[in-house]
Amino acid sequence: MDPLAFDGQVAIVTGAGGGLGRSHALELARRGASVVVNDLGGGVDGAGSSSSAAEHVVDEIRRAGGEAVANGDSVATPEGGAAIVECALEAYGRVDIVVNNAGILRDAAFKNVTPELLDPVIDVHLKGAFNVLRTAWPLMREQNYGRVVNTTSGSGLFGNFGQSNYGAAKAGLMGLTRVLSIEGARNNVRVNAIAPIAHTLMTVGQIDEAMAPELISPLVAYLCHGSCEITGQAYSVGGGRVSRLFLGMTTGITEADLSAESIATRMDEIDDTQDFVIRW
Repeated sequence: MDPLAFDGQVAIVTGAGGGLGRSHALELARRGASVVVNDLGGGVDGAGSSSSAAEHVVDEIRRAGGEAVANGDSVATPEGGAAIVECALEAYGRVDIVVNNAGILRDAAFKNVTPELLDPVIDVHLKGAFNVLRTAWPLMREQNYGRVVNTTSGSGLFGNFGQSNYGAAKAGLMGLTRVLSIEGARNNVRVNAIAPIAHTLMTVGQIDEAMAPELISPLVAYLCHGSCEITGQAYSVGGGRVSRLFLGMTTGITEADLSAESIATRMDEIDDTQDFVIRW
């Protein structure tokens, strides 16, 4: 097939100063997109800020013959999210693609989670996607075209010890993905999610170095392309493997006089996964 190109399109990639976001930005730019490289430049926990990370990626893109601008606004506030989109409009006049990738970690067992560990994680991951899309969404609807990729996680879909804050945020992003896929359908706005497995600063010591971020970005590029009609789906991706994630519902039981006791005696039937319906 012909190469999937993005000539004339404008992409916003949040958290693109390193790791997965950098890889996504480079891949989209290599394929012809003009990219807004957004990164606050803080640490893994979200503390601090620096423009150098985003600017370095922009330099990489330009040296390779691509087009990009750096942006250092925070996704964690409505004002910051709007400013990121305004940066794209000022530089290129439109927005076609949003890749919500920005993220931080503040891991702790649930008994130790304080507001200082919870709120910033929700603000960056979940509210961050809201904050960027609230300004980009009307533009996509008006032009009857848009592609959105949200970054969920196995921690949110399957659970992981010490990541109640992170997992809750990532599960919320899956809910957002599903709702926006429905609301965007009539205006040719496709919204999907990825659950990446890759070696980055956020996963040092947890993920093997062979699981390179560059092995995630081809899926992002496909989901961002105009030829992709898929919407409302989630994909696990890492190390060259791509698989669909889905939500299923068992056949279960139906009783006119349902009671706690009847449920207790028929839980094996309720839990039986031999027959199920895929809901998404």
